[in-house]
Amino acid sequence: MEKKVVLVTGASGYLGGRLCRALFNSGHHVKAFVRRTSDVSSLTPPTDGGSNGGTLELVYGDVTDYQSLLQACSGCHVIFHAAALVEHWLPDPSRFFPVNVGGLKNVLQAYKEAGTIEKIVYTSSFFALGPTDGYVADETQIHPGKFFCTEYEKSKAIADKVALDAASEGLPIVLVYPGVIYGPGKVTTANTVANIMIERFNGRLPGYTGQANDRCSFSHVDDVVDGHIAAMDKGKPGERYLLTGQNASLKEVLDIAAMITQTKKPSFGIPIFILEVYGWISVLLSKINGKSPLISPPMVRVIKHQWSYSCDKAKAELDYHPRSLKEGLSEVLPWLKNLGLIKY
Repeated sequence: MEKKVVLVTGASGYLGGRLCRALFNSGHHVKAFVRRTSDVSSLTPPTDGGSNGGTLELVYGDVTDYQSLLQACSGCHVIFHAAALVEHWLPDPSRFFPVNVGGLKNVLQAYKEAGTIEKIVYTSSFFALGPTDGYVADETQIHPGKFFCTEYEKSKAIADKVALDAASEGLPIVLVYPGVIYGPGKVTTANTVANIMIERFNGRLPGYTGQANDRCSFSHVDDVVDGHIAAMDKGKPGERYLLTGQNASLKEVLDIAAMITQTKKPSFGIPIFILEVYGWISVLLSKINGKSPLISPPMVRVIKHQWSYSCDKAKAELDYHPRSLKEGLSEVLPWLKNLGLIKY
């Protein structure tokens, strides 16, 4: 395999950190693009050479600061654009667009100016395709744009159009769409499943949330990382690949967790109107204590819809092999237990 100089934006994030480590372990020279205020504890320590020839270099800047991004692109062959503001609610929703849309536009401009970049792998989101109420969607789905559950969803749908327009102009961009990412790593807002398990096993989530037919596509973080690297090696420019996994309801997720831990399953469902009230209260408390709410009105709107997708194309073209929820949660739950975040 040819060793490349790769830039990873969002390198200090939940997905970005694990992507940097995998690229480093594959022997590439990794430029980890981080802000000076970022927590870089999840990144492999900067080094001048691993046993496999991989190197990791911290490069400081921000995707909203074009000059710092352009400088970071110097000498790079591949950009993994994984930087995004991932929250279901923010007190100032306008913050999503400079990062999620403006950041992508800056990456595309930097590609044109840098002159050495052979491929861009852009991390989108299943949200960019829109809900799938009553069916399973594939890469042909375009977000209808008639309504958005969250401002994050809206920003990713707009960015998706920017990326597709760039592809139509001939830019070598490959679009990948993870599902709900879960697995070991940083317990950030983006690690939704870990947060749900923490609430469940600490007694703060006594019942099922959502509706009987709600479904999401769950992707283990390491499968998504493998999919990104395969998109660099095998992905066709201009193509979209769903890096999703098992489609399941939140009830099924909690039932699998109960089976793995040999604990009692939740015995009742929490009605949507209760979640809506709790969401509004959580947002009000968030404005006081500054902590991100676990549930918010936009998150409740997400729960009211289905988000089921097929990853058959990625399986066929990228050799993508997502693990089952049972397999993934069998790793996540002991990990959370060892951290002291849950007990069972």
